[in-house]
Amino acid sequence: MNENILEEKAEQGYIPDISEVDIRTQYLVENPVNGEAYYELKQHAPCRLGIGKAGARYKTAPSLQFRAAHSAAQDAVFSHVDEEFLEKMNLFTIQSQCDNKDTYLTRPDLGRKINQEAVWILNEKCKKNPRVQIYVSDGLSSAAVVANVADLLPAIQQGLGGYGIEIGTPFFLKYGRVASMEPIAELLGAEVMCVLIGERPGLSTAESMSAYMAYNAYTGMPEAKRTVISNIHKDEPFQWKQEPILQT
Repeated sequence: MNENILEEKAEQGYIPDISEVDIRTQYLVENPVNGEAYYELKQHAPCRLGIGKAGARYKTAPSLQFRAAHSAAQDAVFSHVDEEFLEKMNLFTIQSQCDNKDTYLTRPDLGRKINQEAVWILNEKCKKNPRVQIYVSDGLSSAAVVANVADLLPAIQQGLGGYGIEIGTPFFLKYGRVASMEPIAELLGAEVMCVLIGERPGLSTAESMSAYMAYNAYTGMPEAKRTVISNIHKDEPFQWKQEPILQT
């Protein structure tokens, strides 16, 4: 939407859904020397480039988009995964030694350990000594869990099952850190551990997830023994169009 139109609509009390704008298509520099070349450059990363200025300040649209992205990032950290979603995914819940979000953010060491109740639950409900143990954790983005797990977890299970690889009982760990896989691996005797965990949200997306994996994990093992696939989210690679969208 043109900046002037946005200003007019804002004065009328109407703000369009700014979160729907793909900032890779947004080029607000007026009278660019080589706008098409710069626009093409923007397609390689969802950075806030070429957003233009109105005098000494940024224009209204990118300013609001930045604030919206920042708010989404905060919500992703401080919100919780809905119980109905976990029930739908057939995931029972255990908890780390953190008792709330504040403790989780200030005591990473407690997020790496599971509480005693979790030990009892895992012993009671989980298959022992599986080839691969997969579980889900909120980490730093509950939004990532809701956005990705419904597609990702069944796909992984189906793929492993197709190769005849034994899979353990999946579950959800609340307030979990990546290294929580270590005591869980020792408890369940899993050969390979895989945790699907919400990443620290950024200003491009608050729904990014990582899959951390480790072979024969043990408490205190070095980070180098973990493998990660990061930036798992629904946004597809942007296909550059021949006709750039300028002043949108």
